Formats: sequence, C-alpha cells, structure tokens
Amino acid sequence: MTELLTNTRTAGRAATAPAPAEAGGPAPWPKSVPRATRRRLGPGRAVPFGRLIGPVLLIALWWFASAVGYLDPRILSGPGTVLSTASDLVSSGRLQDNVLISLQRAGLGLFFGVSAGVLLAVAAGLSRTGEYLLDGPLQIKRAIPSLAMLPLLILWLGIGEQMKVTVIALGVAVNMYINTYASLTGIDSRYVELAEGLGLSRAQFVRKVVVPGSLPGLFVGLRLGVTASWLGLIVVEQVNATSGIGYMMFQAQQYAQSDVIIVGLVAYGIFGFASDAAVRAVERKVLSWRRTLAG
Repeated sequence: MTELLTNTRTAGRAATAPAPAEAGGPAPWPKSVPRATRRRLGPGRAVPFGRLIGPVLLIALWWFASAVGYLDPRILSGPGTVLSTASDLVSSGRLQDNVLISLQRAGLGLFFGVSAGVLLAVAAGLSRTGEYLLDGPLQIKRAIPSLAMLPLLILWLGIGEQMKVTVIALGVAVNMYINTYASLTGIDSRYVELAEGLGLSRAQFVRKVVVPGSLPGLFVGLRLGVTASWLGLIVVEQVNATSGIGYMMFQAQQYAQSDVIIVGLVAYGIFGFASDAAVRAVERKVLSWRRTLAG
C-alpha cells in the first residue's frame, strides 16, 4: 500500500510538470495562483506542545476564579490548596502507593483487553466463519456497558483484583475489537484481488495488505481503549477497594476533603492525557507514510 501511494504521488507530480519546449520556442510554464487569492483549507501548521494550551488555560481560569473568590473553597479547593495537599500526600507516601496500585490495575486491564480485542477482530475480519460466530455476540456486548456487568462479575469473581482487572479489560477489548474489525473489513477489495493476482501467500497478504490497512483503525481503538481503562479503573476502585486513587478519593468524600478528591482527579487526568499522547506519538512514528490533516 505504501508503494502504491508513492507511485500515485510521483505520477501526479509528473502530470503537473511543464511540457518540454518546442523547437525554437520558450518552455511553457503553468500559471500560478496569486498568493493573495490562495485559500487555506487545512487546519494550519502544528505548534509544538500545542495540546497543552487548553489544559493550561483551564488551570489559569480555575486559579483566577479561586483568587477573586468566585469559588467556595468548601466546595472546590483552589489550585494552591490542591498543590499543598498533593505535597503532603507525596511526603507521607500515600499518593505514590495508591498511584502504583492504580497503574498496575490499569496496565493489566489494558494489556489483556488489547490482546483479546485484536485477536477477536482478526478472527472475525479475515474469516467469514469467525465473523458469523464472533461479531454478533460482541456487538451485543457493545450495547451492554461493562459497568452494568459489575454485579454479575462480583458474584462470579468476588471483589478482589481479578474482578477489577476483568472489568477494565472488557471495556478495552470492545473498543479494540470494534475499531480494528471496522478497519479490517474496510480494506479495499481491489487490494485483495491484486494480492491474489500476484500469487501472494496468506502470510504475505497479511503482512503487506492487512497490517498496513488495519493500523489506522487499530490506533484509534488503542486510544479509546486507553481511555476506557481509566474510566473502568475509576469505578472499580470505589467498589469495596482498599487501595488505589479511587479508594483515596472515596475516603476523602467521607470527610468532605475536596482537595484530596481533586488531587485524585488531577492524577487521573494527567495519566489519561500522558497515555493518549504516548499512543499518538507511536502512531505518528508507525504511520509516518500517511499525509493527513493531523500533520
């Protein structure tokens, strides 16, 4: 697929190149569009670390509203109080301990969910038998939120770590399956016919056609899966948990400690933003052959 795109771009440049000069005459050049009348239709040039502008403005607005007294500190603590509380939690080691446990749960759920979602998508996307057997039940599961299955999973698995990781993995797996399966089944059938005409083996077909064609959808599913892992984590850590960021926030709720709750929310937000940025960075590296509006 990469070679096909390269050939297409080369042909396009050759088609727009000026024609050779006729004997005895100057070489004709295409008329250029005046710069003043040229319209920019794309989103514009990317700015380094531009995605941080929104969060920084939000924090500045929060700080301003707290400083001028628009926010009641009993309902929503100011940034200064939150930073002081975070420092105290770090000094006591309470924040680090809970963060490490939360990261372990989210990481395990993400690993198992991504693995299961990709395997199911490949089985359903490359085989009619797999599609008939797997796609229906998974579409039904898609309509049932993972959190709605929480009472049943507690009944089956108890309230330990196994149940928490399973809830996270279910949410991740559905997102991975839906996007990867859609990307696989969306591959142009002409590429399949071309591969058959060239006599490619099954392994060559998967490596040269299926993998490049499905990677964009896989990365979309991975980004949604990372978000789903944090959403699931927030819930399971407030259900009979004895550790984790969610447990710390639940305990703070009992004593109306809004500053501790906000520290937990900020931690969730930082990990979610950082993990999404990491997936984006890998996506740009792996799919560097694409030219998209994202840059």
